[in-house]
Amino acid sequence: MTPEGKLIIFSAPSGAGKTTIVHHLLSKMPELEFSISATTRERRGEEVHEKDYYFISKEEFLHRIAKKQFVEFEEVYTGTFYGTLRTEIERIWEKGKTVIFDIDVEGGMHLKRKYDGQALAIFVQPPSLEVLIERLTGRGTDSPEKLQERFIKAEKELKYAPQFDIILKNYDLQTACKEAEKLVKDFISPPAP
Repeated sequence: MTPEGKLIIFSAPSGAGKTTIVHHLLSKMPELEFSISATTRERRGEEVHEKDYYFISKEEFLHRIAKKQFVEFEEVYTGTFYGTLRTEIERIWEKGKTVIFDIDVEGGMHLKRKYDGQALAIFVQPPSLEVLIERLTGRGTDSPEKLQERFIKAEKELKYAPQFDIILKNYDLQTACKEAEKLVKDFISPPAP
């Protein structure tokens, strides 16, 4: 039996800065370990299997769904699945660490519901939808069709913010990183009353 630990969930629309904030926390807090998601999408750039993602085929992903090996999964974009393997959370808890997630909004909501008392769900909010669109366009990694898909999804995801435990406004990245650090530290080791 795996000891139960805590989970920190960072969710946001693509381009809101959640990945940068999560990387900042991982560099500052050795008690955290990143939950590696499984995905059916192709690798981008320098991504590494079993470090950035578990890259698996759609057939393998569907097989694992049937075997109930995921604690949450989503078809985030048509034909592209992402999910969290139960074994990934157990692996991190066995090391005595707190699991930290960089996950899409719907996946974040599933985890929050499933691990209610053990999870802190933080929604990273961009200054505006316009700024988000600028950031995504500025990346230069997506086709116009893919960008349009991301914009529509982002608009929908921003409506979920109130359902999270905390809304972290990312108007200034340095400030957002400092605030995230305090929130996570206080959740893992609450200050004495």
